[in-house]
Amino acid sequence: MHRRSFFWLGLFLISGISVAAWAQEGHPLTGSWHGEWHPAAGQKIPIFIFMKWNSKVIEGTINPGRNGVPLKVANLDASNWTVHFEADTKDQKHIVIDGKLDNIGSYNRTIAGTWTEGSMTGDFKITRD
Repeated sequence: MHRRSFFWLGLFLISGISVAAWAQEGHPLTGSWHGEWHPAAGQKIPIFIFMKWNSKVIEGTINPGRNGVPLKVANLDASNWTVHFEADTKDQKHIVIDGKLDNIGSYNRTIAGTWTEGSMTGDFKITRD
């Protein structure tokens, strides 16, 4: 093989690996998130949210499983890294979540802000696993 062929082969392999590594990161909200929210002083309610980007919209579920609550609204404003989610529980409590995405460059990024569920409001923080 000629040196030029080795050069192009090497360049092709390096670029392919770089693109594959970047593509695995995907949408900034995709993944499993865990944390808690605090509707009253001293009260901690654990939360788990799974989200994924389906190439058009963000899909997700709060506390997946038998009592999972699907997200009805899931928006990310990348200009200021804020999120807005809405969902309705099986017992008809409306959930509104407003937060800010932090540590964007980290795999274990966080979202913190305000969680409202029915008449209860408190702060929350979740971290991507």
